[in-house]
Amino acid sequence: MPRPSRNAWLLRRAEEALRRGFERAYQTVRVDPENYLFHLRAAHGLPVTSFRGMFALPLEQLDALAAGTVHAGMKMAALEGAGLGLGGLLTLVPDLGILSVITLRTVQKLSLIYGFEYNTDEEVAELWIAAASAAGVDIGRELVEREVVNKFVPRVIERIAASASVEVVEKWTARVIPLLSSVLGAGLNYYFVRAWGERAAKHFRERHLQRRQQMALPAGAPELLPSDARRLPSRP
Repeated sequence: MPRPSRNAWLLRRAEEALRRGFERAYQTVRVDPENYLFHLRAAHGLPVTSFRGMFALPLEQLDALAAGTVHAGMKMAALEGAGLGLGGLLTLVPDLGILSVITLRTVQKLSLIYGFEYNTDEEVAELWIAAASAAGVDIGRELVEREVVNKFVPRVIERIAASASVEVVEKWTARVIPLLSSVLGAGLNYYFVRAWGERAAKHFRERHLQRRQQMALPAGAPELLPSDARRLPSRP
Protein backbone atom coordinates (compact mmCIF):
# COMPACT_ATOMS: atom_id res chain seq x y z
CA MET A 1 0.00 0.00 0.00
CA PRO A 2 1.72 3.21 -1.14
CA ARG A 3 0.32 5.73 1.34
CA PRO A 4 1.62 4.04 4.52
CA SER A 5 4.94 3.50 2.76
CA ARG A 6 5.18 7.17 1.82
CA ASN A 7 4.22 8.28 5.32
CA ALA A 8 6.84 5.99 6.83
CA TRP A 9 9.44 7.48 4.52
CA LEU A 10 8.34 11.03 5.41
CA LEU A 11 8.40 10.18 9.09
CA ARG A 12 12.02 9.01 8.86
CA ARG A 13 13.05 12.05 6.82
CA ALA A 14 11.25 14.46 9.15
CA GLU A 15 12.77 12.91 12.26
CA GLU A 16 16.26 13.05 10.77
CA ALA A 17 15.82 16.67 9.66
CA LEU A 18 14.59 17.75 13.09
CA ARG A 19 17.36 15.86 14.85
CA ARG A 20 20.06 17.43 12.69
CA GLY A 21 18.51 20.87 13.07
CA PHE A 22 18.43 20.69 16.86
CA GLU A 23 21.99 19.37 16.97
CA ARG A 24 23.15 22.21 14.74
CA ALA A 25 21.37 24.79 16.89
CA TYR A 26 22.90 23.31 20.03
CA GLN A 27 26.44 23.08 18.70
CA THR A 28 26.97 26.00 16.32
CA VAL A 29 24.21 28.63 16.27
CA ARG A 30 23.13 28.89 19.87
CA VAL A 31 22.25 32.26 21.39
CA ASP A 32 25.29 33.78 23.07
CA PRO A 33 24.25 34.84 26.61
CA GLU A 34 26.65 37.79 26.84
CA ASN A 35 25.56 39.25 23.51
CA TYR A 36 21.91 38.70 24.32
CA LEU A 37 22.28 40.45 27.68
CA PHE A 38 23.77 43.43 25.85
CA HIS A 39 20.84 43.36 23.44
CA LEU A 40 18.29 43.30 26.27
CA ARG A 41 19.96 46.24 27.95
CA ALA A 42 20.35 48.28 24.74
CA ALA A 43 17.01 47.49 23.08
CA HIS A 44 14.76 47.28 26.13
CA GLY A 45 16.59 49.38 28.71
CA LEU A 46 16.84 46.60 31.27
CA PRO A 47 18.89 47.82 34.26
CA VAL A 48 20.73 44.52 34.79
CA THR A 49 24.38 43.58 34.79
CA SER A 50 23.81 39.82 34.81
CA PHE A 51 20.98 37.40 34.22
CA ARG A 52 20.65 36.99 37.96
CA GLY A 53 19.26 40.51 37.93
CA MET A 54 16.24 39.24 35.99
CA PHE A 55 14.90 37.89 39.27
CA ALA A 56 14.60 41.44 40.63
CA LEU A 57 12.67 42.83 37.66
CA PRO A 58 8.86 42.97 37.56
CA LEU A 59 7.48 39.65 36.37
CA GLU A 60 5.12 41.48 34.01
CA GLN A 61 8.12 42.98 32.22
CA LEU A 62 9.69 39.55 31.71
CA ASP A 63 6.39 38.12 30.49
CA ALA A 64 6.09 40.92 27.93
CA LEU A 65 9.63 40.27 26.71
CA ALA A 66 8.92 36.54 26.47
CA ALA A 67 5.71 37.12 24.50
CA GLY A 68 7.53 39.45 22.11
CA THR A 69 10.31 36.91 21.66
CA VAL A 70 7.88 34.12 20.81
CA HIS A 71 6.05 36.39 18.37
CA ALA A 72 9.32 37.33 16.66
CA GLY A 73 10.20 33.64 16.30
CA MET A 74 6.74 32.96 14.87
CA LYS A 75 7.14 35.65 12.22
CA MET A 76 10.60 34.43 11.25
CA ALA A 77 9.35 30.85 10.99
CA ALA A 78 6.37 31.94 8.87
CA LEU A 79 8.60 33.81 6.41
CA GLU A 80 10.92 30.84 6.15
CA GLY A 81 7.99 28.47 5.70
CA ALA A 82 6.45 30.62 2.99
CA GLY A 83 9.69 30.64 1.02
CA LEU A 84 10.56 26.98 1.26
CA GLY A 85 6.91 26.02 1.11
CA LEU A 86 6.89 26.88 -2.57
CA GLY A 87 8.77 23.63 -3.16
CA GLY A 88 6.06 21.53 -1.55
CA LEU A 89 7.24 18.27 -0.03
CA LEU A 90 10.53 18.53 -1.90
CA THR A 91 11.68 21.27 0.47
CA LEU A 92 10.18 19.75 3.62
CA VAL A 93 13.52 18.47 4.95
CA PRO A 94 15.48 21.77 4.67
CA ASP A 95 12.43 23.61 6.00
CA LEU A 96 12.35 21.44 9.13
CA GLY A 97 16.08 21.85 9.64
CA ILE A 98 15.77 25.64 9.66
CA LEU A 99 12.55 25.54 11.68
CA SER A 100 14.20 23.51 14.43
CA VAL A 101 17.02 26.09 14.62
CA ILE A 102 14.53 28.96 14.90
CA THR A 103 12.56 27.07 17.54
CA LEU A 104 15.52 26.18 19.73
CA ARG A 105 16.96 29.71 19.54
CA THR A 106 13.57 30.98 20.68
CA VAL A 107 13.65 28.55 23.61
CA GLN A 108 17.18 29.68 24.48
CA LYS A 109 16.14 33.34 24.51
CA LEU A 110 13.20 32.52 26.75
CA SER A 111 15.56 30.74 29.12
CA LEU A 112 17.76 33.84 29.34
CA ILE A 113 14.82 36.24 29.72
CA TYR A 114 13.68 34.35 32.79
CA GLY A 115 17.21 34.41 34.21
CA PHE A 116 18.56 30.98 33.33
CA GLU A 117 21.86 30.71 31.51
CA TYR A 118 23.22 27.46 30.13
CA ASN A 119 26.90 27.55 31.08
CA THR A 120 26.99 24.55 33.41
CA ASP A 121 25.97 20.96 32.71
CA GLU A 122 22.98 21.35 35.03
CA GLU A 123 21.82 24.48 33.19
CA VAL A 124 22.25 22.81 29.80
CA ALA A 125 20.21 19.85 30.99
CA GLU A 126 17.49 22.19 32.24
CA LEU A 127 17.36 23.93 28.86
CA TRP A 128 16.73 20.61 27.11
CA ILE A 129 14.15 19.58 29.70
CA ALA A 130 12.30 22.78 28.76
CA ALA A 131 12.65 22.00 25.05
CA ALA A 132 11.33 18.50 25.65
CA SER A 133 8.42 19.90 27.66
CA ALA A 134 7.60 22.24 24.77
CA ALA A 135 7.55 19.22 22.46
CA GLY A 136 5.25 17.31 24.79
CA VAL A 137 7.99 14.87 25.80
CA ASP A 138 8.29 13.98 29.49
CA ILE A 139 11.92 13.67 30.60
CA GLY A 140 12.13 11.93 33.95
CA ARG A 141 14.48 13.37 36.53
CA GLU A 142 16.08 9.96 36.91
CA LEU A 143 17.36 10.22 33.33
CA VAL A 144 18.91 13.61 34.10
CA GLU A 145 20.58 12.37 37.24
CA ARG A 146 22.17 9.28 35.80
CA GLU A 147 23.41 10.75 32.51
CA VAL A 148 26.31 13.11 31.93
CA VAL A 149 25.27 16.03 29.77
CA ASN A 150 27.16 14.99 26.61
CA LYS A 151 25.14 11.76 26.61
CA PHE A 152 21.92 13.25 27.96
CA VAL A 153 21.48 15.93 25.27
CA PRO A 154 21.69 13.60 22.22
CA ARG A 155 19.17 11.24 23.82
CA VAL A 156 16.76 14.09 24.50
CA ILE A 157 17.18 15.41 20.95
CA GLU A 158 16.29 11.97 19.59
CA ARG A 159 13.14 11.82 21.70
CA ILE A 160 12.11 15.36 20.74
CA ALA A 161 12.68 14.66 17.05
CA ALA A 162 10.74 11.40 17.21
CA SER A 163 7.77 13.10 18.88
CA ALA A 164 7.75 16.21 16.69
CA SER A 165 8.14 14.25 13.46
CA VAL A 166 4.76 12.56 14.04
CA GLU A 167 3.08 15.98 14.19
CA VAL A 168 4.99 17.04 11.09
CA VAL A 169 3.85 14.09 9.00
CA GLU A 170 0.25 14.52 10.14
CA LYS A 171 0.07 18.19 9.18
CA TRP A 172 2.88 19.07 6.77
CA THR A 173 1.91 16.51 4.12
CA ALA A 174 -0.82 18.93 3.02
CA ARG A 175 2.00 20.86 1.34
CA VAL A 176 1.73 18.44 -1.56
CA ILE A 177 -0.92 20.81 -2.95
CA PRO A 178 1.19 23.07 -5.21
CA LEU A 179 -0.82 26.31 -5.08
CA LEU A 180 -1.30 26.17 -1.32
CA SER A 181 2.09 24.86 -0.22
CA SER A 182 3.60 28.30 0.48
CA VAL A 183 0.61 29.48 2.52
CA LEU A 184 0.46 26.18 4.38
CA GLY A 185 4.20 26.24 5.05
CA ALA A 186 3.96 29.74 6.55
CA GLY A 187 0.94 28.90 8.68
CA LEU A 188 2.20 25.58 9.95
CA ASN A 189 5.60 26.99 10.88
CA TYR A 190 3.94 29.97 12.57
CA TYR A 191 1.75 27.83 14.81
CA PHE A 192 4.54 25.31 15.44
CA VAL A 193 6.79 27.98 16.97
CA ARG A 194 3.86 29.54 18.83
CA ALA A 195 2.95 26.25 20.49
CA TRP A 196 6.53 25.40 21.41
CA GLY A 197 7.31 28.95 22.52
CA GLU A 198 4.28 29.26 24.77
CA ARG A 199 4.95 25.91 26.43
CA ALA A 200 8.63 26.71 26.93
CA ALA A 201 7.80 30.16 28.34
CA LYS A 202 5.38 28.56 30.80
CA HIS A 203 8.10 26.12 31.90
CA PHE A 204 10.70 28.85 32.47
CA ARG A 205 8.18 31.16 34.14
CA GLU A 206 7.30 28.49 36.69
CA ARG A 207 10.99 27.80 37.34
CA HIS A 208 11.60 31.55 37.63
CA LEU A 209 8.91 31.92 40.29
CA GLN A 210 10.37 29.02 42.26
CA ARG A 211 13.86 30.47 42.09
CA ARG A 212 12.65 33.96 42.98
CA GLN A 213 11.03 32.63 46.13
CA GLN A 214 14.24 30.79 47.06
CA MET A 215 16.44 33.81 46.45
CA ALA A 216 14.12 36.46 47.96
CA LEU A 217 16.23 38.95 46.02
CA PRO A 218 15.55 42.49 47.32
CA ALA A 219 15.16 45.54 45.14
CA GLY A 220 18.41 47.40 44.57
CA ALA A 221 20.53 44.27 44.43
CA PRO A 222 24.05 44.58 42.94
CA GLU A 223 22.87 42.99 39.67
CA LEU A 224 20.67 46.04 39.01
CA LEU A 225 22.20 49.19 37.61
CA PRO A 226 21.44 52.54 39.23
CA SER A 227 19.11 54.73 37.17
CA ASP A 228 21.92 57.09 36.11
CA ALA A 229 24.01 54.18 34.76
CA ARG A 230 21.49 52.69 32.35
CA ARG A 231 22.96 54.38 29.30
CA LEU A 232 25.24 51.87 27.64
CA PRO A 233 28.69 52.87 26.49
CA SER A 234 29.68 52.20 22.90
CA ARG A 235 30.56 48.56 22.50
CA PRO A 236 34.20 47.91 21.50
